[in-house]
Order: sequence, then structure tokens, then C-alpha cells
Amino acid sequence: MPFVESVDGTRIHYTEWGDREGEPLLLIHGLGADSIGWLFQRRAFSKYRCIAVDNRGSGRSDKPEGPYVLEHMAHDAREVLADAGVESAHVVGASMGGAIAQYLAVLHPEQVRSLTLACTSCVLREWRDELLGDWADVVEKEGMRGFATRNLGWLFGPRSFRRLYPVAVAVGPLLMRAPDHGFLGQIAALRTVDPEVAELIREIEVPTLVLTGSQDILTPVADAEEIASRIPGAELVVIRGAAHGFMVENARDFNHVVGEFLDRVSGHNAEVIPLRRTATG
Repeated sequence: MPFVESVDGTRIHYTEWGDREGEPLLLIHGLGADSIGWLFQRRAFSKYRCIAVDNRGSGRSDKPEGPYVLEHMAHDAREVLADAGVESAHVVGASMGGAIAQYLAVLHPEQVRSLTLACTSCVLREWRDELLGDWADVVEKEGMRGFATRNLGWLFGPRSFRRLYPVAVAVGPLLMRAPDHGFLGQIAALRTVDPEVAELIREIEVPTLVLTGSQDILTPVADAEEIASRIPGAELVVIRGAAHGFMVENARDFNHVVGEFLDRVSGHNAEVIPLRRTATG
């Protein structure tokens, strides 16, 4: 069970699977989630050496009192790579993990072979800051179970929400295993996104895929379009009918798009395959 100690003494847990001789693939999940959130990607990405991080505040990683800072969380990811003996990796970040991945690519570009940014943004919109503040209030008053029950609609599309709601109400709190204070620390990190990083992503040079769902209401298509317009040569893919939790709800489409991208940019092909803009459904 691998752990590594980050610069401030926080122990960060990570999970590995796949081909030990394959190209390294670092996976960073979103708010309140941890490495178990990649369950539907384990088989699809098994040709790579997959390294999935439990962000500080969630999973088996330490959960110090917050607030947390995205730059520190990116450093946690670097420590994981170093502990795994990996100099650079393909990086997949979802939601908050996408924000962490942007910090990693900007601050430590030598460690990123390619970048996949899923259901994420590069700027903190006023309405999203207010929403995060509301979420923090709910967690403080009702705990994580109350939060998960109230806010499932942000993760799934309308049809899936109606179908999955009875099960999700029971299972949702178990999947979001972050304690109240860890979740609040992560929310604080998201509310202090550095606007300078959003400008510096214009300097990212590695192949980049920006992926979103057409029904994502937490990080709408416009957020993905903005990221793709800033990163030179970035490929934008919109999965029709998918919402914020599409790595679960639409796992087959997610795995196909990300897997196809990773296959194209792996190894000696990374510099010669042009990126393109597409949509799928």
C-alpha cells in the first residue's frame, strides 16, 4: 500500500495497476473523490502503468485541517511520481483534478508527457464560487451525507439521475469518503485558483485533450472551450448527453476518447500526430 510524505509532512496514498512496463499514466480525481473513482477505467487503461492519487483530504491520504492550496496538491502529485520512480507521465485530471493537473503542467512541465483535462475549468466564475460557498455551508451544517444527498444532480444527466437516484442516495456518501474537514479544505483550494495559472496554460506545449459532457452544468462546455482556446493545439471533445460524472455515467465513451488520445500520443508518435477538434455521442 504505497504512501509518500509530502513537503509539509502530509502522507499521500496512491494506487497502481496495469502494465508495470507501460508508459506511466497519472490519474488525479476531483472534489471529495479518490482513486476508487477510477474503477471504471482500470481495465480500459491497463496497458499503461496507472498511478492514481488520493488527494490530501480524501481516500487513504492524510486529512489535515485546511484550507488546502492547489499548488500544494500539485506538489503532492509530484511526490507520488518521485516515489514511484517516474520522471514524467501522461496526466489525466478530472474536475478539481483537472485544476491540479493544470498547475502541474504549468509549474513542472518536464514531468508531463501529455495532458487530459476532463470536466474542469481554468477560471473561477462568480456563480461557481458562490456555489462552492453554499456547498461548504451544507457540509458544515449537515455533513457529507447531507451534501451528497442534496447535490447528486450536479454529477449526472437528467435521465441517469432519475434512474440512479434511489441507489445513489445510499451509495453516494460511501463513494465520497472525504471527512467533512477534508472536503472543506479541498473546497477552499478551489476557491483560491490563481488567475495567473489560467494565463500560463497558454505556454503548455504537450499534446492536450480537453474533454467535457454536453449536459455538464458544473463545468459547462464553455469552460472546456476556454481551456482549449488557450492551450496551443489542444483537442476539444464533447460527449453528447454526458454530465459531470461521465467517467462513471458514460464510462465507455470516456474510456474510448481518452484511450484513443493516449494511444495516439504515446511513445515516438507524440510529436508527429496532429490534434483535432471533434465531438462524440
